[in-house]
Amino acid sequence: MRLEEYWGIGPKTSDLLTEELGIERAVDAIESTDTRALTEAGLSRGRATRILRRATGKEAMDLLATRDTRDVYKELLQMAEEHAVTERAADSIRVLTPLPTQEAMEERLDEVEAACDAWTALDDETQRTVLAAFTKYDGGGGELAAVRTAIALKETGVESGVFAPLAELDADALADAARALAGLRGESDRVGEGADDELDRLREQLGRVEDLAADSMTVVEELQESARRPDEFQDAFVRHVTSESEVDVGRVREATPDQATDAQDFVDAALRSLVQNLRSAVEEREETVAATLEDDLADARKSVDAAVTAVDDVALYVSLARFAVAYDLTRPSFVDDRQVVAIQNATNLFLVEGGLSVQPISYAVGDHELDAGRDLPTGDRVAVLTGANSGGKTTLLETLCQVQLLAQMGLPVPADQAEVSVVDTVVFHRRHASFNAGVLESTLRSVVPPVTSGGRTLMLVDEFEAITEPGSAANLLHGLVTLTVERDALGVFVTHLADDLQPLPDAARTDGIFAEGLSQDLELQVDYQPRFRTVGKSTPEFIVSRLVANAADPTERSGFETLAQAVGEEAVQRTLSDARWTGE
Repeated sequence: MRLEEYWGIGPKTSDLLTEELGIERAVDAIESTDTRALTEAGLSRGRATRILRRATGKEAMDLLATRDTRDVYKELLQMAEEHAVTERAADSIRVLTPLPTQEAMEERLDEVEAACDAWTALDDETQRTVLAAFTKYDGGGGELAAVRTAIALKETGVESGVFAPLAELDADALADAARALAGLRGESDRVGEGADDELDRLREQLGRVEDLAADSMTVVEELQESARRPDEFQDAFVRHVTSESEVDVGRVREATPDQATDAQDFVDAALRSLVQNLRSAVEEREETVAATLEDDLADARKSVDAAVTAVDDVALYVSLARFAVAYDLTRPSFVDDRQVVAIQNATNLFLVEGGLSVQPISYAVGDHELDAGRDLPTGDRVAVLTGANSGGKTTLLETLCQVQLLAQMGLPVPADQAEVSVVDTVVFHRRHASFNAGVLESTLRSVVPPVTSGGRTLMLVDEFEAITEPGSAANLLHGLVTLTVERDALGVFVTHLADDLQPLPDAARTDGIFAEGLSQDLELQVDYQPRFRTVGKSTPEFIVSRLVANAADPTERSGFETLAQAVGEEAVQRTLSDARWTGE
C-alpha cells in the first residue's frame, strides 16, 4: 500500500516515514494508531493526530462540518485526555473519532459504562494502587513496560469488569516474559544488566581491569613499593589485580607475559592480555545468554502480545471512565425512527471545567420521549432561540453540540437524560464579530451545503445577524430556518430578530431566555432555562440601570440617565429600587 493513499500524507511526509520507519512499519503505525511511532519518525504531534483521526475515522469525520464544530470536538478530547492513566491511553483518546454506525456507538458506550461501574466499585486505596500500577508503563512505551504493568495490575487482585482481560493472563508466563524482555533490551543488541549473574560478574571484572589498564603507571608504582626484587614483582601483580578486580587468580596468571623489558612493559602487556581475555569471555557469555533469552521470549510471545493488548484496552477504558465519572456523564439514548436531540438537566462541560456554577438546562428539538418535568415541547424540529444578552444562548448551542458529538463518539454526555438521533453532519456556527461580504459568503458556504446534501443534519447557528445588516439578516435567517424545515433537518437558531422572522414554518417554534433583574451587587440575574414558545426579552433597562448606579462622574451619570429615559425611566428606577431592596 502506498503511504500517500492515507489522508494528509503527501510526497514529503511519505519520504520521511519511508526513510525513518520503512513502508511496512509506517503502515502498521497508521493502522494501529501509533502516535508515538509517527512522532518519533519526525512528524509533529498535531499532524500525526490529524492523520490518524482520518485513517481511523474516515467518513465519520465528515460529521464535523464547520470550524466551530471541530473546535468543540478537539476541546472535548483534550478534557478526556487529562484523565488518561498512561501516555499510550492519552494518544488513543486524541485519535478517538465519531463512529460510523449506531451499533458501534452502543458498543463503545457498553464498554465505557462497564468501565465506570468497575472503577467506581473500587475503594480509594485500590484506585490509587491501580493508578500506581499504570505508572510502570514508562510513559506509554514498549512491550516490557506493558508486561510489567500487567504484572502490577494482576497483583492488585482487580480482575473483573474492565479489568477482566487481565484475569486471562498467566502470571508465571508474564514473569518469564519480563525477564526475557529485560535481558534483551540492552543497547547495541547487548544483553541487559540483571539478565545473567555470570555475565554481570564478567562485565564488572572487565570494567575494573580496563580502569587498571588506563592507569597502569600507578599500578607499577604501587607494586614497586612492595616488591623490591623482580621475582617478587609477578606475584605482587597477580595479588594486586586479583584484589582490585576480583578476577580469578588463574585467569590473571595466564595473562602475564613470559618476557618483558621492564616493569611497565610487564604490567601493560599483562593488563592488555587480561582485557582481551575478559572481552572474549563477555562476548561468549552474551551470545549464550541472548540465545536462551530469545528462546524464552519466543515461548512467551503470546503472553507478551496479550499483555500489550490487555493493558492498552484497560488503560483506555479506565481513562474514559475517569473522565465520565469526573463530570457525572450519563449514557444517552439513541432513536432511529425519528429525529431528535433532547436533553434533561444538561450542563456545559467547558463551563464546568472552568469551575463556574452552572444552571442545568432542559431543551429539545424533534420528537422526544424524555420525562423532563418542564413541559419540554416535542415535535418541533426547529427552534428560534431569543433573549437577553449574556443569557446563555450560545452556551446552549454549544451544549447541544457537545451532547451530539459525545454521543456519536460512543461516550456518555453531560445530562441527566439525553435522547439523540444519529446525524451525518453537525453545523455549529458561533457568532463572529465580522461584518463584510467575505464573511457572509464564507459562512453561507459552510452552513448551507450540509443541509442540502441529503444527509441528516443538526444546525446550531448563533446570531446570524452579526455578519450582515439586520434587514438582510432577517431574510437570510428566515430562509435558513425554512430550508432546515424543508430538508427534514434539526436546528436551533439564536437571534435577536425573532419578530422579523414571522411567520415561521409549522415545524418551527420560538423560545426565549429572560433576564430577571439585578442582584444587590448589580450583577445581571438570568434564568438560563429557556421558556418555550415565547420571545425572550433583552431587557436593556437592566444594563442601563447598572450603568446609572455605577456612574461616579456627574456628567457621565447624566448621559446614562438620558439613555434611561429612552428605554423607560420608570423601569430603570424600579430596577434600581428592587436591587437596593434585595440588598437590605
